[in-house]
Amino acid sequence: QVQLVESGGGFVQAGGSLRLSCAASGSVFRINTMGWYRQAPGKQRELVARISENGRTNYADSVKGRFTISRDNAKNTVYLEMNSLKPEDTAIYYCNVDPWGSEVYWGQGTQVTVSS
Repeated sequence: QVQLVESGGGFVQAGGSLRLSCAASGSVFRINTMGWYRQAPGKQRELVARISENGRTNYADSVKGRFTISRDNAKNTVYLEMNSLKPEDTAIYYCNVDPWGSEVYWGQGTQVTVSS
């Protein structure tokens, strides 16, 4: 079993910044891809950013240049630095972890609210 603990969500004004963290623990040794998804009310869950074990990243067009994903493989932790936040970034953000040879795991979600 793998446990994911997310932190860092909250309320911020437009233009502000937040940093999300997601730490994986339990039966996890090496993780292939780690990522962040989000789901706004009435919308489907969408990819925000993901990062491979060797550091290759990809981002949704809507967050390019504003968000930065990174990871610490020694700590099995993924981060999402969010700058220049906009009201349309308001959503529940979910951590996603894909360990080698195992199933994909999801975090419980953390709310990010950006006021205009």
